[in-house]
Amino acid sequence: MTDLYRTDYHKWLGQQRDLLAQRQFDQLDIDNLLEAMELRMGDYADNLESHLVTLVLHLLKYQYQTFVINPNLYEPKTFRSWFISISNARNDISDLIKKHPHLQPQQDECLSNSYPKAKKRAIEQMNLFITNKRYLVNNNSFPDQCPWTFDQIMTVDWLPDD
Repeated sequence: MTDLYRTDYHKWLGQQRDLLAQRQFDQLDIDNLLEAMELRMGDYADNLESHLVTLVLHLLKYQYQTFVINPNLYEPKTFRSWFISISNARNDISDLIKKHPHLQPQQDECLSNSYPKAKKRAIEQMNLFITNKRYLVNNNSFPDQCPWTFDQIMTVDWLPDD
């Protein structure tokens, strides 16, 4: 049965399900079943972190464009496109947590883990479009740690520096 776990995961998983349903606990491949469960639990946290990277990235870019670049433009702009992408990211995160409530205790840790990735991407992406060298973004353009709480970033209509 251990070989099947490595060669045909879905068939192995079906067998494990059937054994559980038939209450044949002594036949279960316990070691691999535990490994599969741990990996799957990690997949959900990774998925949450991925969505948080997107949300925090968009919040960082919105904040920088609105409060650093915009005041220096000849004709300041309202960056409306961020409102939609920020709302979409929040909805994706809410949906994920509703489907998998066991992620709630991990929210803060996932936010902390995702911030460095979001910061790095914000720097890279913003610099692609900044033509005036004095506005180039670098590591010092954003805090070292996420400046917001999970509850803040998930609050509908909340934006940085509101």
